[in-house]
Amino acid sequence: MQKLPKMVDPTSDVGEGVSEADAPTCATCGSSIVEEPTHRVITWIDEGQVRTVHFCDDGCRMDWDGE
Repeated sequence: MQKLPKMVDPTSDVGEGVSEADAPTCATCGSSIVEEPTHRVITWIDEGQVRTVHFCDDGCRMDWDGE
């Protein structure tokens, strides 16, 4: 049986319980996103695969070049 990773409680505070090593990084500036209330995420489907990018704030989101 495959062991699934532990899910962070989606009702908890933003980023609560996530270490810097496990935190997502901003697609624009590369900063680790830990307990940032300004954290933004974009998710879409690309050729049948779910794609997700994270941003530390709206400024980085707006500066993103779409990969």
